[in-house]
Amino acid sequence: MAQQLVDQRDMEFVIWEQFDNEEFLKSEQFAAFNRKTCDMILKEARKIAINEMLPTMAESEDVGLEFKDGVVKVPECMKPVFELMKEGDWGNLMIPEEMGGQGAPDFISSAVAEYFMAANWPLNAYLSMGNGTAAMIAMYGTEEQKKTYVKKLVSAEWGGTMLLTESSAGSDVGALETTAVKNDDGTYSLSGNKIFITNGEHDLCDNIIHPVLARIEGAPVGTKGISIFIVPKFFVNDDGSLGDRNDIWCTGIEHKHGIKASATCSMAMGAKGTCIGYLLGNENEGMKIMFNMMNGARMHTGQQALAYASAAYLMAVNYARERIQMRELGQPHDAPSVAIINHPDVRRNLLWMKSYVSGLRSFYQYMDYQKEMSHLGETEEIKKLANSMYELLTPIIKSYLANKGYDVCVQAVQVYAGAGYTKDYLVEQYMRDCKITSIYEGTCGIQAMDLLGRKMGMEGGKVFMAFLGEIMKIVNAAKEVEATKDLAERVEGMVNKLGEVAGHLGKNAMSLNYKIAFAHSLPYLDVMGDTIMAWMLLWRAMVASQKLEDNPKKKDVAFYDGQVKTAEFFIRTIVPTSIGRMSTIIDFCPAAIDISDEGFGGL
Repeated sequence: MAQQLVDQRDMEFVIWEQFDNEEFLKSEQFAAFNRKTCDMILKEARKIAINEMLPTMAESEDVGLEFKDGVVKVPECMKPVFELMKEGDWGNLMIPEEMGGQGAPDFISSAVAEYFMAANWPLNAYLSMGNGTAAMIAMYGTEEQKKTYVKKLVSAEWGGTMLLTESSAGSDVGALETTAVKNDDGTYSLSGNKIFITNGEHDLCDNIIHPVLARIEGAPVGTKGISIFIVPKFFVNDDGSLGDRNDIWCTGIEHKHGIKASATCSMAMGAKGTCIGYLLGNENEGMKIMFNMMNGARMHTGQQALAYASAAYLMAVNYARERIQMRELGQPHDAPSVAIINHPDVRRNLLWMKSYVSGLRSFYQYMDYQKEMSHLGETEEIKKLANSMYELLTPIIKSYLANKGYDVCVQAVQVYAGAGYTKDYLVEQYMRDCKITSIYEGTCGIQAMDLLGRKMGMEGGKVFMAFLGEIMKIVNAAKEVEATKDLAERVEGMVNKLGEVAGHLGKNAMSLNYKIAFAHSLPYLDVMGDTIMAWMLLWRAMVASQKLEDNPKKKDVAFYDGQVKTAEFFIRTIVPTSIGRMSTIIDFCPAAIDISDEGFGGL
């Protein structure tokens, strides 16, 4: 049977064979979970994603959102599925039990999220976005704030957002103009406007809780003077019931290139002079608190792109098996036409897509593995290293997955040819929907600046060196396996080259040539991502090669052999190109900085 959305066998391979996550289930924290339980959760999630969510994906886009008199109505087809998933607590698998969630391991909740994101991302976002809001309140809120908001958000009874962006303060958050004035009762009166607010208004929940960044009157300029406030759509009475409407309103929704069923709102606060907010944490701590949510949001954005790529690839490979066109190369002119999967360039394209989808999935699960190890590692040293690795690689998860996920979607459309450019097939929608992932939650350029300017220098570069060391552990192990020895040696050369590039770029980033260095920061992020792909695919191939030696079941032989061939393809055809890109970074071309503004033309 053809797979949809996510290759079930591949997901099982990554979770149980590549990362051996069953070890985590021995922890007391996950006493309620075993492998059988996790497999049952995945099976049910897959069923819901394919049978309930996926049928709403195209319809919800075609119907779109209705905005009238400050109210946003979502497509009717989404509402029964939302209720079904809310009743099943599908939006809070990973949330700790003390917050009202189910406390599932990250690796299983991420696997479920990949299915749900691929089936209908806006629907999944309406269901789960309140978790980020709840997490901030649980970490920094007062006991009263926790009691009032957290469990309502986690249950999806109430929705959650993040009001950060303004027309004059996008990536430069410190330039925001929203103000807060302290009242005698300890609350704050807010005034300002925010744009591009996901789920800022909709009719799936009774209440929406808005964390809002604002500057208290008299606070320092820039990011140092930013605070964060809880601004509910409806006030909450002492008994938990909803009270009066707060003075925060949706003034419009964006008409977008993709994710059209997701409400992207403009929000106004204080139009009537009565927008009340409650300080979260301490004054001027807004950026610190917000980044706790932002890192998770960046991870989820990368996964969003992975989910689109996974679904688009599976659609493409299934279409290639069914689409009959042209005779097979080398056959006589009167030979019958064959499925296009038999044509060399189509096979190359499919394997190109498969290599990225496989590598990206392993990379994302690796990050989940590090997150778990940061809590469950046997020693403090192991915990600290895992947390540092997670921090180092977060910009790459966001940017690299976004760009490569989009590229996979583009190539999936290419497999369909003209049919893929029509709305008759979902690959066209996946391609459009995926583009936003390289833009929101910090553009790829912002992620690259974060990587070069902050993350590479963590602990004096020790974290980056530990990262290279982690890759070399797999390289050295793969050298001991005959089937992967040559591939391991090729990856070793790539790792050495990456270290050279990192040293060169890091040195120049701290010199008078810093602008030229940052002009190369995104290409550097990309080659670091390529290196991670080679690492993950080599790791997969090594595990698969060892499985092949153990006389696997007949149905698994093709799967394991496919892992080896996928790694071979990427390492022998894409890695050399990436090493060439590393050489261009070392060449340190200054043209992008030296060219005059007029030299760009267009005047």
